[in-house]
Amino acid sequence: MSMELTPPASKPLPHFVNDAPFDPQTIEALTPAQERIYLASQWRLMWWKFKRHKVAVWCGIFLLALFFVAVFAEFFAPYNLDSRHINRIYHPPQSIHLFHEGSFIGPYVYDTDYKLNMDNLKREYTVLTDKPLQLRFFCKGEPYEMWGFIPMEHHILCPPEGENAFLLGTDRLGRDMLSRIVYGARISLSIGLIGVTISFTLGIIIGGLAGYYGGWIDMVVQRIIEVIQSIPSIPLWLALAAIMPVTWSPLLVYFAITVILGLLDWTGLARAVRSKLLALREEDYVLAAQLMGANTSRIIARHLVPGFISHLIATATISIPTMILGETALSFLGLGLRPPVTSWGVLLTEAQNINVVALYPWLMLPVVPVILVILAYNFLGDGLRDAADPYK
Repeated sequence: MSMELTPPASKPLPHFVNDAPFDPQTIEALTPAQERIYLASQWRLMWWKFKRHKVAVWCGIFLLALFFVAVFAEFFAPYNLDSRHINRIYHPPQSIHLFHEGSFIGPYVYDTDYKLNMDNLKREYTVLTDKPLQLRFFCKGEPYEMWGFIPMEHHILCPPEGENAFLLGTDRLGRDMLSRIVYGARISLSIGLIGVTISFTLGIIIGGLAGYYGGWIDMVVQRIIEVIQSIPSIPLWLALAAIMPVTWSPLLVYFAITVILGLLDWTGLARAVRSKLLALREEDYVLAAQLMGANTSRIIARHLVPGFISHLIATATISIPTMILGETALSFLGLGLRPPVTSWGVLLTEAQNINVVALYPWLMLPVVPVILVILAYNFLGDGLRDAADPYK
């Protein structure tokens, strides 16, 4: 005996499909916010996503401010690069105050007097709390030549007329450390940009050709990269420092160090570009571009490189601080830039003697902008890498 089971009656499931005939005139228009997103270009989407990364935005503003100060270093530095104050050798940093004896008088520092300690031969400065020195802003100070050919004499910050103020102290020759750090930013920041430009140009071109063509071109490029990467760094820099003529001008030495840093740093990027292109060159859109007659340079630049632009941005933001650290380390070891060229690495050579650092620790202050710039580039790279993929 069999029993037939009948399913219980159930109501039809609710749905949201419109049964009315399709009429294009009844389609609701996009809201202004939706239209703004749907019609935006990829660059605009990247900008909107980058603005959401607040740390990266502030780091970008910080770096732009540093570059602006470096371009107009003569204006932002209180003193000229080589101005000496023989009566204020190894002067400690002076604190900025606002109130004196209970009344507000604006930013000022206290004057100092010194004596030589015959036990350790250290200059000991005494703060004269009864003699405030009010600072001036946008004032006339030591004359200089902006960029070497525009005579000017205005500074953003000046000590009182006939007096001195050293907010970050002075070195063994009585030169203001704040002014020298500002001047050093011009060399240390620019050497990273120029070096990365050279290394990126070589890395993208050589790595792109190796990844796109493959075969014997790829084999030759890989062998060259292996040879360059197998050379020990320290002996290489010793050899370069030995063959660099001492008769070269400081400007020529600067460009030589920049070019060398760029020529030695392209290998890692070239391998990364090669590996990406080996995977992307088999895509259908590359075949379509080839069939339409596009040349190799256009296919690589317009179709393949944008496919991994986020990786390139991350690599660039890492390579720039690496260049800055490389110059700083080489100059600190005496293998890079040499005086009268002033960079943050050259300034740190003053701190090689542990006894000097123990007595005058403010000579280590040039390491602070190095650390801040490296951190800012890393955070900026995080924001740019995320913004380079706005659809994720």
